[in-house]
Amino acid sequence: MSSRLMVQDLGRGSYAEVLELQRRLCRQRISGEIAEDILLLVEHEPVITLGRGARPGSLPLTPAELEARGLRVFEVERGGDVTFHGPGQLVGYPIIDLRRHREDLHWYLRRLEAGLIQGLARLGIEGSTTAGLTGVWTRGRKIASIGIHVKQWVTFHGFAMNVTTDMTNFDLIVPCGIPNVVMTSVSRELGRTDSAALWEETRTAVIEGLARELDLEVVHDLSQAGA
Repeated sequence: MSSRLMVQDLGRGSYAEVLELQRRLCRQRISGEIAEDILLLVEHEPVITLGRGARPGSLPLTPAELEARGLRVFEVERGGDVTFHGPGQLVGYPIIDLRRHREDLHWYLRRLEAGLIQGLARLGIEGSTTAGLTGVWTRGRKIASIGIHVKQWVTFHGFAMNVTTDMTNFDLIVPCGIPNVVMTSVSRELGRTDSAALWEETRTAVIEGLARELDLEVVHDLSQAGA
């Protein structure tokens, strides 16, 4: 098993550009050109993404209507339904070779959930899972979404943790295709408005939680991973 998790923080990034980066890194991980597991962290400009399980009713507005509101729409290969990405949301894309861990997608999804729950616990938020649904909740409200794709047992796409996200954007969709779901954020749950500090605390907590669940050592350097 690879013992390291190479973390790269991309800052604010274009969804289309980061999607292509993920796909390239996945190919390089499959071929062995990249020898370590990777975690990309990014904060996106506002977009709506449609996973393979997206249903028409989950997107009440047309893509044209959403784009008129400044929200580009992407159809992508990840699992799951419809979700929103935007400023104030910590998005993570793990490029993990499950051949070096465990060739089991359910195991991997549970590890992502557990890592995010650990991260929330460090922040003072009690996270949980909900039977039959992927993602992380707190007191009945959804705080993090997960949608992955796997190619030859190498993962990409990943999770989105609402930190200081403008939650009104979720009113434009049926998040994850779950009727009447209530979305929340780290800032809302903690009642905090110190956005910069909260972002850094959440970022650190999530990295540590995921690394622990995947039994990897964090290295904040992607130079050896071909980025």
